[in-house]
Order: sequence, then structure tokens, then C-alpha cells
Amino acid sequence: MSEFVALTENEIYERMVATILDHRLPPGTKLIEDRLATAFGVSRTRIRPVLVRLANEQIVALTPNRGATVAQPTEEEAREVFQVRRMIEPTLIECFIFRATAEDVAVLTGCIDEEEAARASGDMRRAIRLSGDFHLHIANASGHQTLGRILRELVSRTSLILMTYSVNHLQARAEATSCGCQEHRALLDAIRLRDPREAARLMRDHLEQLESQLHFNQPTTDVPDLISLFGSGNQLAGDLLVK
Repeated sequence: MSEFVALTENEIYERMVATILDHRLPPGTKLIEDRLATAFGVSRTRIRPVLVRLANEQIVALTPNRGATVAQPTEEEAREVFQVRRMIEPTLIECFIFRATAEDVAVLTGCIDEEEAARASGDMRRAIRLSGDFHLHIANASGHQTLGRILRELVSRTSLILMTYSVNHLQARAEATSCGCQEHRALLDAIRLRDPREAARLMRDHLEQLESQLHFNQPTTDVPDLISLFGSGNQLAGDLLVK
């Protein structure tokens, strides 16, 4: 009999996020609680809060009488997300410049350095998370609580949009499937110069460039065997999740 160590809810969450954002569980995939529970070797009561957490971040869609599926942002939704980000992030970076400390600048520099390292190693999930962290730190340190709260939701949605509609990141690592590091460095230069107008312009251009890299005619992706995704600690049929 196979032995395994029961995972915590946070560990299950992290593994599911990694799999979804790496596009190994494609948009529209059904997430059946019983089968997920068996896959992870836990009870359904441990799976439900994970799905709710993913739904709150709009990575998973929860529908009454239909259960959970991996969120499938439409082209319209994706463009709306970037439209709203272009509306609020120039204001956030202007506010940030007036409040930013040397420590804030160091945090942003670290995000860029780590993102570049992640991109170089092909770890695009980490690169996308770090690029989101760059934007979120600007929002969190801007002092604008309302816009910052809105952006936190949009960043989670953006991560799924990028992994759904970006160029295959294994084939185009140098191109952006996350926020471009060079554009982040240009933003950082404007921040160091305390130039809010230039920073706002660069932020709008940056988000427009990011949106322009999306490709909305993606080929259909087959759902792989869950055992290869979540480990082989439990003997499970290959149809645990079905489209």
C-alpha cells in the first residue's frame, strides 16, 4: 500500500495554482471535489476552502449546481482587465513616487532581479508572480487603499490571462509572457528621478504593450493525467478531472 503525507490546505492551494498558471490544467477544466480529495489524499472538507480561495482570486469559477471549473477569461474580459489597469495604475505610481522610500525602491529592484532570474531559468510561473509583486508593491506603498484593493484582484486575474493567452513561454522565453523586465527597469528609473508624469506615461505604455502580446486564438489543450500533476501517492484513474 502506498504511503503519503497528508497535505495542508495551503500546500494543496499552491500545487493547484502552480498547475493552473503553468497551463497544465487548461481553462474550462472541471474540478470535481471527490476526485480532487482522492488525488490529494484528503477529505472534501479540505478541498472546498481551497476552491473558494481560488474562486475569490478568480482563478477558479464556482457555479451553483455545476461545481468548480478552472476560470476561462474571455477576450472581452481580458481587455477589460487591462483597460481598468491602465485607468488606475498611472495614479497609483504617481502616489507611490510621492511616498516611496529607499527601502521601497530596493524592494522593486529585488523583484526585477528575481524576475529576470526566473525568466532565464524558464520558470515563468515565478516570473509572472514576481512581475505581479512589482505592481502590487507600488499599489500597497502608494497609500491609496481603494485603488490598491482593486488592483490586487486584477493582478490575480492578469496572471491567469497571461498564462491563457500569451505566446508559449517555453518557445518564447525572451518575449514577454509576464511584465517585461526592461519596462519595469524604465519605470524604476522614473521613480528614482521622482518624475510622476513620466512614470505614469511609462506605466500606460507598459500595460498597452503587455496586452498587445496576447493571442486569443489558442489551440485546444488536452487535460493530462492528474497523477503526473499532483503526484502518485494515491492510486487513481487517469480521468480524475474531465473536461
